Amino acid sequence: MNHDAYPDNYIRGILNSVKSIAMVGASPVNVRPSYFAFKYLAQRGYDMIPVNPGHVGKDLLGKPFVASLSDIARPVDMIDIFRNSSHIMPVVEEALTLDPLPKVIWMQLGARDDAAAAKAESVGIKVVMNRCPKIEYGRLSSEISWMGVNSRTLSSKRPPAPTQGMRLSLNRMSVSGGDTAASDRAAKNKTEQS
Repeated sequence: MNHDAYPDNYIRGILNSVKSIAMVGASPVNVRPSYFAFKYLAQRGYDMIPVNPGHVGKDLLGKPFVASLSDIARPVDMIDIFRNSSHIMPVVEEALTLDPLPKVIWMQLGARDDAAAAKAESVGIKVVMNRCPKIEYGRLSSEISWMGVNSRTLSSKRPPAPTQGMRLSLNRMSVSGGDTAASDRAAKNKTEQS
């Protein structure tokens, strides 16, 4: 896997298939990026599990903190690592002890560890580095356009306004990487007009 550029279908496949996400480094402080990402993903219907040993005994949006991945008493589809790069390998090594193994290891913006990624991929786990699932979900669902951001999505239909617990379709395609008939036609027409 080329970890410098992910195809939209790879990200879309992950976000459509995972149901439970353990966020390592989640924070109950409502101005922290991990809080915003946790809340956003929980509102989109993902079963979120906050992992942070410094906050055991507290909860995040009604979800109790656990100290480590091994303290989670149910299978987890995705581990979302909200730690800096120097702390990734120990998290991945702990994830590899889980039974069943997670389907995905996701490293947040600014976080990258190629050795940890290779270790996870060697046992069949998908890996995403230096990306945010909140941003990717918003971009692929075109929900980000509701916030006044140009998502560069080709469609004459505006996506539905997001509501609490609503999971938007991640099948909307974009000019900036979508491999669909609509984006192919747009690129072809642009080339023909030149």
